Amino acid sequence: MYSERITKKLTDAFNPVELKVIDESEQHRGHGGYIEGGETHFKVVMKSTAMNGLSRVARQRAVYKVLKSELDERVHALSLQIDGVT
Repeated sequence: MYSERITKKLTDAFNPVELKVIDESEQHRGHGGYIEGGETHFKVVMKSTAMNGLSRVARQRAVYKVLKSELDERVHALSLQIDGVT
């Protein structure tokens, strides 16, 4: 559910040429923020021309802004590997 929401929101906002949304929740079982059933810890790998010219921090802020409701609800951790496209 959340992986699909994240994928749709990032696709709509950034039109990426590459996007992977990976649920890593099971790797965090027993750690803070883990909830039974997963969908709490995600890794996002994305390449988009929308990120060209932005610093690493600006890229992260742009993603966090788009995914604010998911982060406020269930998503506890978001690992980001975001690049522009040359």
